[in-house]
Amino acid sequence: MTKIEKMGEKAKSAGRVLMTSPTLVRNKALDMIAGALLDKKADILAANAADLAEAEKNSMGTAMLDRLRLSEARIEEMARGVKAVAAEEDPIGKVIEGTVRPNGLQILKTRVPLGVVGVIFESRPNVTSDVAALCLKSANAVILRGGKEAFSSNSALTKIMREAVACAGLPEDCVQLIEDTSRESAKEMMCLKSLDLLIPRGGKGLINAVVENAKVPVIETGAGNCHMYIDAAADFGKAVELVFNAKTSRPSVCNAIETLLVHETAAQDVLPAIADRLLEKSVEIRGCEKTRLLLPGALPATDEDYATEFNDYILAVKIVASPTQAAEHIAQYTSGHSECIVTEDYETARWFTKTVDAAAVYVNASTRFTDGGEFGLGAEIGISTGKLHARGPMGIEALTSTKYVVFGNGQIRE
Repeated sequence: MTKIEKMGEKAKSAGRVLMTSPTLVRNKALDMIAGALLDKKADILAANAADLAEAEKNSMGTAMLDRLRLSEARIEEMARGVKAVAAEEDPIGKVIEGTVRPNGLQILKTRVPLGVVGVIFESRPNVTSDVAALCLKSANAVILRGGKEAFSSNSALTKIMREAVACAGLPEDCVQLIEDTSRESAKEMMCLKSLDLLIPRGGKGLINAVVENAKVPVIETGAGNCHMYIDAAADFGKAVELVFNAKTSRPSVCNAIETLLVHETAAQDVLPAIADRLLEKSVEIRGCEKTRLLLPGALPATDEDYATEFNDYILAVKIVASPTQAAEHIAQYTSGHSECIVTEDYETARWFTKTVDAAAVYVNASTRFTDGGEFGLGAEIGISTGKLHARGPMGIEALTSTKYVVFGNGQIRE
């Protein structure tokens, strides 16, 4: 049995304990994790500094460094996030619906944990505490496998959380970290029979690799080639601010826009204003031929640009002849994450929301709101771009399954 297989067996055992654990005990574990994150900020920051030094030595880009970097404020935010999960309603054991059959059988559909959840992720150490908290609250054991760029940070965070979980009276193996960051360990995790669910969080390459190679159930999350379409009937002032927020407020995240589509009758009035606003953040614009006639400083856009999740201060732009052409472009390049139309025409807005296929479709609002907390769903383990089991921001309930509990009084089937 390999080391990772042994981790899977330990997680299964811990999961059985979690499955019957009282809500109060799991909440105590979460409260202790939150307190430990604050008490050991210095240790976490020291580990993160080692990761950052290595990343800078390897010339990691600015946006990716932002994902990797922790600060006192970010650690405090992580602790608040864990506390918020503890405060959420416990879904386990909740009766979703119940019926009484003509023969007297009482049938209750109830929420139960999945069992063991595996998460493969890149760069962002805050994912370690976010995922662990959500899994503990939903009574699932979790096996984490982070990227090599955040290894020291993830190791420090996992050690702190395992100690806190044990102090709360739960098995420390409720939370485990695979310390081997090689491709081989990722491939082995994709085939780990003890996993009930595997969730990849990262770039398109990671997600595609997991979806294509995993032999366990997978939820596809994260890849965000998001679009904003400015219609002929848009409020141009509103459009400028929406583009600026959706592209620049945090370009390294999956709900930032990567492509801007503009109706040809609006382009002459709104594109120069958008370009001027984006200059404040030195955004590089890559545009179609019509775009470059209006914005001479723009670089030529390629098909690859329209298919790329930049995670950086880069925006692909295309001028289109109609909402239909915009929707066709989105259908060709979307990752199914978040798409937006800016328009004051109600019928066009309604048409767009019905036509465009994505986990979240916006009218006159920044795509940056695709987030569990912003949707009122609490903390999230990821944003599902698939259509099975869960779609959109995945909160605690998305980490549960259902069980039918049947009460009888000696009934037999004829």
